Amino acid sequence: MKRRELKILGLSYSQSQVGSYVLVLSDKNGSRKLPLIIKPLEAQRIALELEGIKSPRPLTHDFIKSMSDSYGIDIQEVYIHSLLEGVFYTKLVTSNGIEEFEIECTAGDAMALSVIYKCPIFVTTDILESAGIVISSEDEEGSIYEFGDDEIDSELNDIFEPKPERIVSIEDLEIMMNSAIDNEEYEIAAEIRDRINELKEGE
Repeated sequence: MKRRELKILGLSYSQSQVGSYVLVLSDKNGSRKLPLIIKPLEAQRIALELEGIKSPRPLTHDFIKSMSDSYGIDIQEVYIHSLLEGVFYTKLVTSNGIEEFEIECTAGDAMALSVIYKCPIFVTTDILESAGIVISSEDEEGSIYEFGDDEIDSELNDIFEPKPERIVSIEDLEIMMNSAIDNEEYEIAAEIRDRINELKEGE
């Protein structure tokens, strides 16, 4: 089955699905984009890793990595292999140095682990073509992304117009900081606050 390699292009708070985030993946060798709706915990872990923020205590995905490391297991790639009723089915391709194992995983958790392990993300060509964003002919000037859902289309245009300079915006980091405070994760909130201040000072 033909596959395409993806990279993380954007992460933004979802305006249409309260409490969720939109993670946008991009074809490394093409123009199609694949949006995924992920949960706050997954988005937070991705943002912390991309921003170089070290959590003062291990989070869920850090625990998974520590446990895997203790057994000599490495995640070699993430593979989005099926799409059924709007749900992306994803596998982790792991290895203990002798054998390879495939483990089913939610797409959001898989994306969080991919940034921790810095492993490649793959998707079948069929899924990318059927669920990816179709860039209209008007988009040659860099404007319109069509996904087939008005609310998602609007969000994607907010993410990509104008073209983002950062994968995670300061505004989205502030949302994550406030969410951490609401969940009484004060140490994480403080780390995110410090990163926000660094970014603002550099503007």
